[in-house]
Amino acid sequence: MEPFVYQPLPTRVLFGRGAVTRIKDEAERLGVKRALVLSTPGRGEALAKQVSGLLGERSAGIHAGAVMHTPVEATERALLAVKDKAADAVIAVGGGSTTGLSKAIALRTDLPQIVLPTTYAGSEVTPILGETQSGVKTTQKSARVLPEVVIYDVDLTMDLPASIVATSGMNAIAHAVEALYAKDGNPITSLMAEEGIAALARALPRIVEGPAEVEPRSDALYGAWLCGHCLGMVGMALHHKLCHVLGGAFDLPHAQTHSVLLPHSAAYNLPAAPEAMARASRALGAGEVPKALFDLAGRLGAKRSLREIGMLEDGIERVVETTMAAPYWNPRPLDPAAIRSLLVRAWRGEPPQSGD
Repeated sequence: MEPFVYQPLPTRVLFGRGAVTRIKDEAERLGVKRALVLSTPGRGEALAKQVSGLLGERSAGIHAGAVMHTPVEATERALLAVKDKAADAVIAVGGGSTTGLSKAIALRTDLPQIVLPTTYAGSEVTPILGETQSGVKTTQKSARVLPEVVIYDVDLTMDLPASIVATSGMNAIAHAVEALYAKDGNPITSLMAEEGIAALARALPRIVEGPAEVEPRSDALYGAWLCGHCLGMVGMALHHKLCHVLGGAFDLPHAQTHSVLLPHSAAYNLPAAPEAMARASRALGAGEVPKALFDLAGRLGAKRSLREIGMLEDGIERVVETTMAAPYWNPRPLDPAAIRSLLVRAWRGEPPQSGD
């Protein structure tokens, strides 16, 4: 076996139905006296009120100001709320946007975090923060942003609409697919990646077909945790770079962008990562990975074109230039012409094409 390095991340994970009721005990264990509960407006805010009630006297109130792609302006507003409420911790209730805000606060204050995910974003178990300023999204790794506690409770995901289930799940699968061919990958991460892909591939169609079933939603949450752990352990490649560029420059919806691009980025890397793609194929229970991913997105009813999620065609060249200006490592060397072709097909919603 080849030498490798595996450094476990020290986040405490509670997984199980009804686990949200343990939030006050976890806050007490961390020594938290005044936790500010974070959320997005609307549905997220309703759940935040539930969590705030469970915290009782340990709640400092609610800040429903989380925004997609974590713009710096939203973080600055949240920091004012932290100061105003004299909060000594933050509790994020929601998806990747809320977790991103929590991490941005922790980066600047070093306050402890507890995260209760309601989607399959996976960022809650990573030391990675992506922030947007002036239309540019940048990412960084820091132990300061790794949440101390993550509570996975399937009950918090039961009313997640099928459309969000589909794209959030595809987003999670993207973390694991890239982990399988990561430059700094290792056997442990690869095991988690394959298991995570398999769990989600089994669960997502069942959720779309039977939204009220608990078991597939629980399996999907488990798969998303594994995929998120992979994201935190190893470096990502071209797929995540393209998604970061598209999200920052065009404010495209995060999970939907991942869902659209994943089959195409997998096709780009197919010739350069045969072992990784064999594992992904086994996990998906299908043949060629790019086609299997494209078909899965279609089966889930997810949008499969960048055009459908709000991108203008004349932005493609900007994405190519930005990607090439600050590239991520990738198993296949980055070729501007091939990346342009990839993006054109993704914009049109055409099936992925390998070997460009």
